[in-house]
Amino acid sequence: MRNRNEGADGSDRTDIIYGRNPVIEALSAGRAIDRIYIQDGLNHPVIKKIKNLAKEKGVRYDFADARRLDKMCGGANHQGVAALAAVHAYAEIEDILRRAEERGEPPFVVICDGITDPHNLGSIIRTANAAGAHGVIIPKNRSAQLTATVAKVSAGALEYTLVAKATNLTSAIEKLKKRGLWIAGTDLSAERSCFESDLSGPLGIVVGSEGSGMSRIVRESCDFLVKIPMLGEAESLNASVAAGVLLYETVRQRIKKQERLS
Repeated sequence: MRNRNEGADGSDRTDIIYGRNPVIEALSAGRAIDRIYIQDGLNHPVIKKIKNLAKEKGVRYDFADARRLDKMCGGANHQGVAALAAVHAYAEIEDILRRAEERGEPPFVVICDGITDPHNLGSIIRTANAAGAHGVIIPKNRSAQLTATVAKVSAGALEYTLVAKATNLTSAIEKLKKRGLWIAGTDLSAERSCFESDLSGPLGIVVGSEGSGMSRIVRESCDFLVKIPMLGEAESLNASVAAGVLLYETVRQRIKKQERLS
């Protein structure tokens, strides 16, 4: 069964698939599932099958008590299992690079590291689409996923924007590097601002979380770092606002470069 209901933390709304057979069918069919919740203490053979299928498909599962599952499923008979399905199918990184190739443009990718607020993620997807980015990459864990809130905040942009989910963000970055992209990380400690850096070529821009920024390992994977000048008393910008500044500086530089070449 399916139901539009609260997310696992009660803060968002997403597509819930509940019941043992429906979850098995969704996994078998390759449905985009962000996470599965299994009731504590269940040892039924069907539950074991769900766990094995989840491992096979690379879907994370966690355990929850019956009360939490009841709330997620609106009191429906969930049989001890519920899956949080994405409201939009995920793309592959190759799909994003192929889109750039089809358009005859240098790849332009937005990489989100630790963006856990679905409103921020939705805004970033909307801006990425408006700026002509070829796609967005998010990590499998420590990130908001493609929930109904993300879709709503994106104001329809999610329907036209390729979003890939990476199990390992640093591996995804290395893959982009091998395909000729330069990876720019955003960090207030950077020596150069985004206005002084060359963002006109094949590029991946990493946007870190508003609180802690990029993780150390992702930061070390970047080719160079850029910052947005902060001239007032505020120490930082909202993650989605920062993304907007960086993406449109990239757009400005690309337009100028194209004008020089034409």
